Amino acid sequence: MKRETDYTQLLKVLHKKTPDRPVLFELFLNWRLYQSHGKPYAPVKEDGWDIARMTAHAYKNTGFDYVTLMGTDFGFPQQKREHKNTISLNDGACITDRESYERYEWPDPAKCDYSRLEKLDLPDGLKIVTFSPGGVLENAIGIVGYDNLCVMLYDDPQLAKQIFDDVGSRILAYNESVSQYDNVCAMIANDDWGFKTQTMLSPEDMRKYVFPWHKKIVAAGHKAGKPVILHSCGYAGDVMEDIIEDMKYDAKHSFEDAISPIEDEYEQYKGRIALLGGIDVHYLVTRRPDEITARSKAMLERSSLTGGYALGSGNSIPEYITDEKFFAMTAAALN
Repeated sequence: MKRETDYTQLLKVLHKKTPDRPVLFELFLNWRLYQSHGKPYAPVKEDGWDIARMTAHAYKNTGFDYVTLMGTDFGFPQQKREHKNTISLNDGACITDRESYERYEWPDPAKCDYSRLEKLDLPDGLKIVTFSPGGVLENAIGIVGYDNLCVMLYDDPQLAKQIFDDVGSRILAYNESVSQYDNVCAMIANDDWGFKTQTMLSPEDMRKYVFPWHKKIVAAGHKAGKPVILHSCGYAGDVMEDIIEDMKYDAKHSFEDAISPIEDEYEQYKGRIALLGGIDVHYLVTRRPDEITARSKAMLERSSLTGGYALGSGNSIPEYITDEKFFAMTAAALN
């Protein structure tokens, strides 16, 4: 499993090129993998620096060329949610009208500590891919509630736009800050946009309220010489042209077989945008290790000539995916 770590191989993928050898990509692993493969920093104290060190070593020790980290502890205050098997997208809402909007305490990303991006002692060959504390749409929903936001777009579109702008401007400022660090080789804008069959808002409303901020986030990354990845769950078929041609994302992550298998997505969009992961989470849970390895090898073979692909899950590696299944997938790239 051990091989030389080289973040430039990921950059080749993000620039739609063919890397010198297969590349792995995951947004997150899981706490079990972090602790078991994050040595010499596991177990860790409950502080951000030790957890970041552990995460970095876990990514390196499991075959990755980068580690995903938040640049700082910046985030948007929300009401406490109930911890159950499922959650409501209305749970935790704290802005319901103009009066509650005026009371909301907006965070200032400029006052946050970004020193981990500069001072963290990374393993040789490893660099950081930053992610955000949720995205423009996710945080607007978290602050307002999904049903409430849909009603607000009809009843008070001015207030809705102000909330989107308040969220978007702060996430942009965060990304402008993280893009300046030499240890950062790429950035992820993580913002779930869709259900199984459609976007959460109409494509027209997405273009009006959400996409302009994403376009600015990508531009900020490109200005600093950093490729930018969109991680977005759900159906995106109606807005893929926006993602590629308007926002100009370098790569797209998060795919689900029930929506569109990665094999089909790759054949449709290869050469126009890099595609990352796509070995469906449900597939990883329900299929045998040999089936997982075979599909993973086939996907690497499919992309071996045209490039712009890194192997990984369709979303991330939650606790309920066994280590055996995870390593059955990564073996296709490492062995």
